Amino acid sequence: MNAIVFMPRSASTIAPATDALYVALLAASTAIVVIVFVLFVGFSARYRRGSTAPRGMQPAALQHEVEIGWTAATLFAFLLFFWWAGSNAITELLPPRSATEIHVVAKQWMWKVQHPNGVQEIDALHVPVGEPVRLVMTSQDVIHSFSVPDFRIKSDIVPGRYVEARFEPTEIGTFRLFCTQFCGTAHSAMTGSIVVMSKPDFADWLRSRPGGGDLVAQGRELFVSLGCAGCHTPGGPVHAPTFDGLFGKRVPLASGRFVLVDDAWIRDCILGHSTADPPAGYPPIMPSFAGEVDDGQILALTAYIRSLAPQTGAMR
Repeated sequence: MNAIVFMPRSASTIAPATDALYVALLAASTAIVVIVFVLFVGFSARYRRGSTAPRGMQPAALQHEVEIGWTAATLFAFLLFFWWAGSNAITELLPPRSATEIHVVAKQWMWKVQHPNGVQEIDALHVPVGEPVRLVMTSQDVIHSFSVPDFRIKSDIVPGRYVEARFEPTEIGTFRLFCTQFCGTAHSAMTGSIVVMSKPDFADWLRSRPGGGDLVAQGRELFVSLGCAGCHTPGGPVHAPTFDGLFGKRVPLASGRFVLVDDAWIRDCILGHSTADPPAGYPPIMPSFAGEVDDGQILALTAYIRSLAPQTGAMR
């Protein structure tokens, strides 16, 4: 007979902190329920009809002390849990520089995964144990949600935006991946697996897989084939910004505001969303590639532009 499992496996570095917060919230909620129940039963018995318990007004000073006490206790408890949860979230959102960047495109009803060396997977993700992983995710159609209960990670993926998630697996094995946002008729079938392997086994697996060239190389080829190099290279015939060392910097726009050159802004430029407010000093002549490039190609172009920035640039 299978044993009853009350909690998923704890298979990532952030899972213990998440579980500790969950247990603390559960304990606090249980304590409140017990206190309220005991007071309810106690007062019901003490002040039942016919009892001789005094029913006069309590002194005003005591009333104020009780009100101030429970209000202050509730406030401090809220601040404690808010700080605790916020600290966990910040830790999850700040991967180390050594984290392997993997791109995920969600669509009805599959997960398309691409490793840095160009190896692609469908509904599966192979990673080495003990190595931090940073996922850069987007949706091709509707809202999806990337959820791995054993890793305690869950991120909603919105079309037209990039969402990041990180994890560092601590156990070797196969872990279930779910979409936890209703995304259509085959939502329940949008599942997958995270396969955590030892480092030697993962290296062997990676070498055995056919790759289409690393992501940066793919982006470089697209940069040339789409005609981007004709404008965005030094000495080109068109007055347009070059991308050397640009990624990760804040640049002025024609409207006077500043914008961070990141994945989202590059995507907007490629799809023509930034034409109304181009970089300061440049004409609004950037054509739209909407409908000509898919999300995977946009990710490759972004990876190439990011590779032109200094390696010492700040991690987003």
